[in-house]
Amino acid sequence: MTRVIHTGDTHIGYQQYHSPERRRDFLRAFEQVLADAREDDVHAVVHAGDLFHDRRPDLRDLQGVVAALRSLRDAGIPFLAVVGNHEGKRDGQWLDLFEDLGLATRLDDAPHVVGDTAFYGLDYVPESRRDDLDYDFEPHDADHAALVAHGLFEPFGYADWDTERVLTEASVDFDAMLLGDNHHPDRAEVAGAWVTYCGSTERASASEREDRGYNIVRFGDDASADGDVSITRRGLDATRDFAFVDVDLADGEGVERVREQVRQHDLEDAVALVTIDGDGEPITPAAVEEFAADQGALVARVNDRRDRETEETETSVSFADPDDAVRERVRELGISEAAHDIDETVRASKVADSNVREEASRRVRELIDDDPEAFDRTVEAADDEAESDDTDPAADGTESGEDPGDDATGTAEDADEAVADGEGDPTVGDATDGDPAASADDDGQASMEEYL
Repeated sequence: MTRVIHTGDTHIGYQQYHSPERRRDFLRAFEQVLADAREDDVHAVVHAGDLFHDRRPDLRDLQGVVAALRSLRDAGIPFLAVVGNHEGKRDGQWLDLFEDLGLATRLDDAPHVVGDTAFYGLDYVPESRRDDLDYDFEPHDADHAALVAHGLFEPFGYADWDTERVLTEASVDFDAMLLGDNHHPDRAEVAGAWVTYCGSTERASASEREDRGYNIVRFGDDASADGDVSITRRGLDATRDFAFVDVDLADGEGVERVREQVRQHDLEDAVALVTIDGDGEPITPAAVEEFAADQGALVARVNDRRDRETEETETSVSFADPDDAVRERVRELGISEAAHDIDETVRASKVADSNVREEASRRVRELIDDDPEAFDRTVEAADDEAESDDTDPAADGTESGEDPGDDATGTAEDADEAVADGEGDPTVGDATDGDPAASADDDGQASMEEYL
């Protein structure tokens, strides 16, 4: 029997709500998964993509991942993984570097056998390129086979990938597909194979209310009464506590009613997400957020759905998805994707105003070094060439599997923060598009190699 941990969507490096502590949370959750693997002495850890939140992780996040993977290697447990849409680059992947260091195996169309099971990999592929896939895998002589992939597969929410076609056209008979991208754990049987999502290891959006965790997958004759594959769920206790405070205001009720509901939750070091519905009085989000902070909350955000309903009746694009509006306007202007990248640098830059010009100049040099024709193609043409994943729910300001209308904050200020943070970044979701900061990645790799 082969027993593995199936995890994914760890999104290391995500500084959610601008909180450095939240950034550390994502790495801590990943570290706990690997600690559990060592304690349980599983045969392998299988990661289904989006190890990092974006393609340019901070050096500290890289160091943290390397240290965690070293501990797994020293325990004799292999780390098998594929590349997700958030972290994918046009050039070499960070996963390739980890493989060169002997810390990971990047799965592909060749079998990697662990115990009596052959594991294969399918990186994230934009929808526009999937018709060209032939699902031709090298043969194996193991008792079982599993395909590890990243994408939104049927029959689950937001699906845009035909799972049955993958399984029926594949040259290998798979017993299971171990998936990443949808942050909600789920499973179903398709074409005689178990297809399962492990969910994310930290809450990356307001819609992820279930406890975070990962899957334990067993392959073998004694795996379960259902056949040769058994899938069980295990929770993580290292994740940050979230307090979901839902308030339905009756006519005449206001901020005091909201505070009363907030008091009923233990907010010590928690993320407090307050959602307001009903017909009550107008609420000032800052007053509620300040009150929650006084109760010990690490972060507090208010989502007044009544404001959203008003906003959506006044405009065709709600403030919950500002990046969609920006991207649409950019297409209308017909500017190049490189020019759009410079616009993002100026508009969303966190550097001082006096340094914006220097930052923009640096970005121009990087873009031209990476691609001399970067400023010649319009964004629409670049989307066609790079297969931008506009259909991915992550592109509209949410994470995969999240209700696009379920905004964690519901304020225009937080929507602006989401743009500045890169949440919903239209370039993030594409595993194959040109990396606009290739030289920056090269610098990061050089620093990584120096560290190692």
